[in-house]
Amino acid sequence: MLIALAAAPLTARAQTVDFATAAALGAEARAQKAEIYDPAYVRIPYPMGDVADDRGVCADTLIRAFRAGGVDLQRLVHEDMKHDFAAYPALWGLKHTDTNIDHRRVPNLETFFTRAGAARALNTDASLYRPGDVVSWRLPGNLPHIGVVSTQVSTETRRPLVVHNIGAGSQIEDVMFAWPQRGWFRYRPAA
Repeated sequence: MLIALAAAPLTARAQTVDFATAAALGAEARAQKAEIYDPAYVRIPYPMGDVADDRGVCADTLIRAFRAGGVDLQRLVHEDMKHDFAAYPALWGLKHTDTNIDHRRVPNLETFFTRAGAARALNTDASLYRPGDVVSWRLPGNLPHIGVVSTQVSTETRRPLVVHNIGAGSQIEDVMFAWPQRGWFRYRPAA
């Protein structure tokens, strides 16, 4: 699937790219915007709904990156949860789907990617990770966290850099193995 990129900063790097590269570049573009870390529950439109552009959490960085590649995780997660709600974590006491928040929860995203056949065996060989891959971790206190592998590589470690939002807005950092990984996903939309 090839994506024509419209955002000016991205077109300088590529006119037409595949989904994974578009997602990685979309994540990198998010890191150029000022963002306030805000996990508040917000009512948003469906499909293609989003919280305010100057706000977000780690999952919003991923959601916006995938949208740069033409993929609406809000719709995909909602449709899959509607199809098999019991397959998703029962961590929030919900009895039905909620298009405002379901796709913004890391355990739901991990479940969606696994069900979509995107899960890969965890590996500490950084050279295996590709731009647009998704990595999830558990931070101290077992807090879920998620990020997108970028097109950039650390000059010091040669590891791919990851775009994530851990509280200071979307950042591009060498955090691939900073915390215990919970998931590694290589999602590619159907052509």
